[in-house]
Amino acid sequence: MAGASDKARFYIEQSVPELQELLRKKIFTKDEINSIAKKRSTFEHKVNARGSTASDYARYVEYETNLDTLRRTRAKRLGIQSTSYSGQRRIFLVLDRATRKCHGDTALWLQYLTFARKQKANKRVAQIITNMLRLHPTSPDLWIYAANYAWDERADITETRGYMQRGLRFCSHSKHLWTEYLKLELIYLAKISARRRVLGLGSKASEKDQVRDDEGSSGDVITLPLSTMDDLVLGPLIDTTHPKTSDGNIELAPALTGAIPIAIFNAAMKKCPVDPAFGAQLFDCVAKFRELDCVERVLQHIVHFLMTAKPTDAASLTRFIHQPVVGAGAASTLLPRALMEVLNRFDSAMQHITSLNDRLEQDRVRAAVCQYTIPWIAIYLKYPALDLDIRAVLTTLLKTAWNHCLHTLKSRDATLSEGMIGLLEVLHQGGYKDLVQPGVASALMIWPDEPRLLALDRRNATLELPQ
Repeated sequence: MAGASDKARFYIEQSVPELQELLRKKIFTKDEINSIAKKRSTFEHKVNARGSTASDYARYVEYETNLDTLRRTRAKRLGIQSTSYSGQRRIFLVLDRATRKCHGDTALWLQYLTFARKQKANKRVAQIITNMLRLHPTSPDLWIYAANYAWDERADITETRGYMQRGLRFCSHSKHLWTEYLKLELIYLAKISARRRVLGLGSKASEKDQVRDDEGSSGDVITLPLSTMDDLVLGPLIDTTHPKTSDGNIELAPALTGAIPIAIFNAAMKKCPVDPAFGAQLFDCVAKFRELDCVERVLQHIVHFLMTAKPTDAASLTRFIHQPVVGAGAASTLLPRALMEVLNRFDSAMQHITSLNDRLEQDRVRAAVCQYTIPWIAIYLKYPALDLDIRAVLTTLLKTAWNHCLHTLKSRDATLSEGMIGLLEVLHQGGYKDLVQPGVASALMIWPDEPRLLALDRRNATLELPQ
């Protein structure tokens, strides 16, 4: 077996014709060529020595990348059209050697993929992904990366699903992977829904409007690509031989009525122990696609499952209360009826909480429910053209929830401080000084040295000064 010096000399000698051409075309001077050769020799001896690490290869790749950038800049300035040797090829060679030797370093694989995608070497990217997943089949993030590449670059839903489903075979307990798979199917349904609207197929757009938070709306909006007749490819998602679609009514196809998201949710709950927090995470993922017609059915299924499995858990109760108004905008005619259901569910949730035997647990669940409910109520109340009667109902609900929060302060539970202070800041931003003042006073009695509480107290005192 060749030693480290022999391997280093072999790779250095391979670069000699390239350096000679760079010198002949006067892209680099003789001194610069000598410097490049010495630097490469140093790197080669490092990476071929026993005990070399991924960081050694990373520094080598960084040097070669910078050198190639300088070479292309000078060639352009000198008017040299092309050279026989490409820096890109050498960088690929170094990265390939790096992943062969340090195959356990996922960061190195991702660096290799990033460079290959930047160079638009699609065949090489596919090969890299195959090799990477073969060596790291239990890494959910790598399966998600591969699926995102298939979706973003190739727009291939079949290949994307394949990555997700194969990843779930190896990482069946990965909550992140289940969430991303559910999100993928919802995005695909959103694309189909958008294309059907462009083509004038199916029902009109739903009356439900989105309630957008100014701080979070940009991260939650999914921008759909412009579609034409040529883009309409429903693929295997819709089975026109199904009894409900054989008459030509594709809207009744199970795939378009939420069967796939429901199946994913059920499978996720079977693979992961009943975890209301995970169920609530999937609920929030579905709720972002509130304009889809099937979302209401999917959310009802999730809420029913959570309330059946864990009816006294805070995650179950918060989504149970919120579900009726998901998708009902502040100007929607659906909002009044949805709010009636919310009020009934809020009262029902408080009754479920009282069934807990531990008083401290009651206070924690009650605080968590109110801390989730008050912010989305405040979002509705920010809408300037909100109906006066609806505003009055929402204000009453907000005050009721806040009174429940104040009641939990009697337990003097230190774990409630973060959520309570966050609620006080939300109420302060909404201008509810009559609620903030007693809340800050009560909280300061329990956490007198909390900086955020002291800052809120000072701001309230400043607002009360005479003009």
